[in-house]
Amino acid sequence: MLLSRLCAAAFACLVSLAPAVAADKIRLAIQATGTFGWELAVARAYGLDKAADLDIEATELATTEAGKIALIGGGADMIISDWLWVARERSLGQPLLFVPHSTALGAVMAKEPAKFARPADLVGKKLGVAGGPLDKSWLLLQAWALKQGVDLKSQANIVYGAPALLAEKLTQGEIDAALEFWTFCARLEAKGFSRAIDLIAVEKDLGAANPVIVTGYVFTPAFAARQGPALARFLTMMKQAKTLIAEDDSAFAKIAGMTGLPDAAGQAIVRRYYRAGIPTASRDSEIADAAALYKVLAKIGGPQLVGGDAELDQALFYRAP
Repeated sequence: MLLSRLCAAAFACLVSLAPAVAADKIRLAIQATGTFGWELAVARAYGLDKAADLDIEATELATTEAGKIALIGGGADMIISDWLWVARERSLGQPLLFVPHSTALGAVMAKEPAKFARPADLVGKKLGVAGGPLDKSWLLLQAWALKQGVDLKSQANIVYGAPALLAEKLTQGEIDAALEFWTFCARLEAKGFSRAIDLIAVEKDLGAANPVIVTGYVFTPAFAARQGPALARFLTMMKQAKTLIAEDDSAFAKIAGMTGLPDAAGQAIVRRYYRAGIPTASRDSEIADAAALYKVLAKIGGPQLVGGDAELDQALFYRAP
């Protein structure tokens, strides 16, 4: 019943927006197993793309870096990336635009979370860090620890690595805890690990009022100017796909195999994390929280992370005309 109502509402809304011309093409560069891929699969399965009069051309890429290259080089109209990268590109003269997609964030995962709940607990311990030295979650964790008098960079034994590798090392007991991306947090939770330090709580302690936007749809001003109506229909379509995944069991079943977890219990955990990451704050609140964290990240990451701007260029958040 919920699915029928959602699809009917989606169809009515999207058809009212769609022009009576040939379908508009939007070229996406995606990682097929990422949540963008999930949403696109559901949109197609329920005909939301057809209802929106959109011709979605998706190119599957192996890495997020490949997507960035495709966007900058003109090989794609849109990718999913984080606002921090968009801010850096803008400071370097590339005027990209951003629409929030998810607030889902990782955590420090451990078998015995109570033993690693504070920065002081990580002193002298082996801490795996996914994403490398300039990963925003790692920088946030460092800033939070410094507020409490702990320099994790020098006082903990940091092991950088790919999230899958670190998850395996944690499972095997080769490291004490791991700062992981949210999808791997969900997979580790399915294996009996728990969040020792939640990055959402860290963000709030560093000045954010709400869970901060992490990823978003990224495109150029030229694309927005050329395809404004199509972009509006696309964003409406993706919002409907998110709702279906979060609330309709049959819709989630269509992409459960894309989650990387083979059993229903693990898939339910991933779905819970996904649902919690759907943005709910107002655009003004999203911008204010991003600006607050930008100052923290710029201070600890420096020009290598953010480019030359000491404060967030808030114009990166796209507002439809």
